[in-house]
Amino acid sequence: MEEEKVTLIEKLKRFIYQCRIVLRVTKKPTKDEFKTIVKVSGIGIMIIGFIGFVLQMIKQIFL
Repeated sequence: MEEEKVTLIEKLKRFIYQCRIVLRVTKKPTKDEFKTIVKVSGIGIMIIGFIGFVLQMIKQIFL
């Protein structure tokens, strides 16, 4: 049981270390990058919504 605690603590330490590395590498996006991300995300949401709408309409018509 004592060995399990050590491994869990070691796993937690390793996870925290990896999180720190990721946070050091990442950077804040510029305004242009942010605008592009928002546009692409919005278009993706609209496409998924449209597909869902079409499938719902098909379901209503045939069932």
